Amino acid sequence: MEVDILEFQVPLENNKTLFVWDIQPSYTEAHIYDRLHRVFSSFGPLYLLKVCPNAPLSPPGFYALIKFYSAAQASKAQRRTDGRLLFQDSPLKVRLSSKQMPQFLSNGSRPLSHARCVDLANHCLGFNGWTSDIITVRNHLRLTPQLKEFGCLLQLSFPHHGQTTRASAVVEERFTCTGPEVFLQRRCKLHRLVRERALVQAFSAVLLILLGDGKVMVEVKRTSDQLLPEDTEGVLQVSCSPDDEEEWDLTVS
Repeated sequence: MEVDILEFQVPLENNKTLFVWDIQPSYTEAHIYDRLHRVFSSFGPLYLLKVCPNAPLSPPGFYALIKFYSAAQASKAQRRTDGRLLFQDSPLKVRLSSKQMPQFLSNGSRPLSHARCVDLANHCLGFNGWTSDIITVRNHLRLTPQLKEFGCLLQLSFPHHGQTTRASAVVEERFTCTGPEVFLQRRCKLHRLVRERALVQAFSAVLLILLGDGKVMVEVKRTSDQLLPEDTEGVLQVSCSPDDEEEWDLTVS
């Protein structure tokens, strides 16, 4: 059985990247994007799809860059689409990237953005396949009233797989308060940002295991610095919404 593992990291490997060319100039970029997305997303979630016009000295037309999260899905898509008409009356060329990554990039990894983490989790697990809960949010005025800091502890759960992980994040911002409206706007922005960063941190420990029969398993990488339930004993548990504007002091003595 084929098994593929997805991490919530930006895909850099060339075996996850496809180049598509010989796209006819008779369509708009928006139409080409829509048709390519429809075709290639049927093989698996896409990190990137970009349509570009050919260089000025080349024949009129377009080419596309497509990045998958999965090397196996990229390879399958290449085999199934290369030399096919797809949406035009002449065949397209589809190839895996042969570009060599610089050493400092090939050995590095960057976490996905908050929006991409949510999209990937929803695509692979469904909208009810995972939940996130705010355990605590704390805010402090440090040094001066103009330096605002928020910390967030969050729990990410996968109820159908019996997996849970926790992560924390801290953000701070220095600003000049010119009135209550500005203060509330900045505070809401920091609330949202710290929650998003904590969720990204939690997803960075998650592995999605794609099985050949279409099933998905979830595993959590355990590290020595991972927050465990006993680490937060005695902490007040709360839930919050993005529109919540109430100032909290959740320090528990």
